[in-house]
Amino acid sequence: MITERSAASRLLNGVNLLLLVLIMLLCLVPVWYTLSISLSDKAAASAGQVFLWPKGLTFGSYTTIMHDGQFFTSFFISVQRVVYGAAISFFVVLLMAYPLSKTSKEFKPRNIIMWLLVFAMLFNGGLVPWYLTMKSLGMINNIWGLVLGGGLPVFNVILVMNYLRNMPKEMEESAMIDGAGPWRILLGICLPLAVPVLATILVFTIVYHWNEFFQALVLMNKTDHYPLQSYIRQVAVVIDPTKMDAESVKRMSTLSNQTLNAAKIFISMLPLLVIYPFLQKYFVKGITLGSVKG
Repeated sequence: MITERSAASRLLNGVNLLLLVLIMLLCLVPVWYTLSISLSDKAAASAGQVFLWPKGLTFGSYTTIMHDGQFFTSFFISVQRVVYGAAISFFVVLLMAYPLSKTSKEFKPRNIIMWLLVFAMLFNGGLVPWYLTMKSLGMINNIWGLVLGGGLPVFNVILVMNYLRNMPKEMEESAMIDGAGPWRILLGICLPLAVPVLATILVFTIVYHWNEFFQALVLMNKTDHYPLQSYIRQVAVVIDPTKMDAESVKRMSTLSNQTLNAAKIFISMLPLLVIYPFLQKYFVKGITLGSVKG
């Protein structure tokens, strides 16, 4: 009997391992394919001959990017957007989630605010009213338009609110008996204990601000103000041999929009691939505990 259970357990573990490997490959293959395209020459990429390994290995795309000043300008605009957006969103979400984690007896407007948040999450005023509002606030060609445009993610508020609601009430009651006020309870008790869910919403916010491209296409009138993803989405390679030396012409002849954009996309993925492992250990715990109660 024990042997049969052990064999069944090993079989189940093997199936789980196989499924996890397949899921891992599904996630890694697109990244590897993008890298292979970026390292391939123009003919192989255009003919669709590239899959798992580069054809006609060349680093011309990356060499070209190193000389593309606008790429790095857009890269640092995206970094600014992530830093400002994550800081503002973190602060606003925490301040809104804490009072909403209380009951309607403790915080009377709770239910009304929750209905407004849910309504705002499901419906919006449309693109034109949004643009006119941002224009009236002076957010055109301004990084704050990109930062404040998504400064209050309602889904993140709900995650943090539910996480805080699951925390033992006895801790807050003990702190109140010791004379702690709401600010001290929030910063001294809730904040340290809510690290998993706060790390989770930090991942969500970083990914959103780094990958979002449409807002800049609407709010920015000049390419110089584009964040990285908008720049990659909008800009194509223009090869003008009359403005290049012989070496540059030779290098650009091996490139295409496909290979160069693949290199840009791969470079744009690297920051998230570096950041995510440091926050991943909090991710599952934060999103699970943050979605228990409604």
